[in-house]
Amino acid sequence: MQIKGSVALVTGANRGLGRRFAAQLLERGAAKVYAAARNVESIDLPGVVPIKLDITDPASVRAAAELAGDVTLLVNNAGSSTGASFLGGSIEDARLEMDTHYFGTLVMAREFAPVLERNGGGAILNVLSVLSWFTAPHVAAYSAAKAAGLQLTNGLRIELKDQGTQVTALHVGYMDTDMAAHVDGPKADPAEVAAQALDAVEKGEFEVVADEVSRRVRAGLSGGIAGQYPQLVS
Repeated sequence: MQIKGSVALVTGANRGLGRRFAAQLLERGAAKVYAAARNVESIDLPGVVPIKLDITDPASVRAAAELAGDVTLLVNNAGSSTGASFLGGSIEDARLEMDTHYFGTLVMAREFAPVLERNGGGAILNVLSVLSWFTAPHVAAYSAAKAAGLQLTNGLRIELKDQGTQVTALHVGYMDTDMAAHVDGPKADPAEVAAQALDAVEKGEFEVVADEVSRRVRAGLSGGIAGQYPQLVS
């Protein structure tokens, strides 16, 4: 789809990758950009239309879909990162990850699919992660939710094909944002990641693998469990 002239809604647009998405959509000529966040006062990007939205609250999502009835591009970016492991983390944190990355994205898709259909089909961009394919104890709950988000994305492609809605997945590792401030080591530039993802949307691509770590993990999936988790056989 063409970004220029589109009407976009970006969740989690008050900071990090979401703010970069909103800024680049404006730069690329989007006719309108709804910048959504739970705390609408935290949205400070000139030129956007701020909208209050909590994707874990179905009533909030429904209200946003009624307000933003002209959307042609939905960017599901809002996220959480609790650091919960499977055995040591709280069930509440695990539920939050799933409510955000799976159920929240699902509710957004269900509410906005009819909007997109009425407006000609449009597109959905789901922000996933390299952790859709790989896990470790300190990111286990997050990884499980992103893996669920991956299968949701695959299913949405099939269900929305007939209405002409394209669905693109973005996979990326750590980015230089507040969410990864505690991480030492290489981090992708979120502006560059946003650019890659929007380029892919314009080209109608199914998937964006935005950084080297994601490309390496993606390429290694055919190597089996021992290849992915060598500590299990060491």
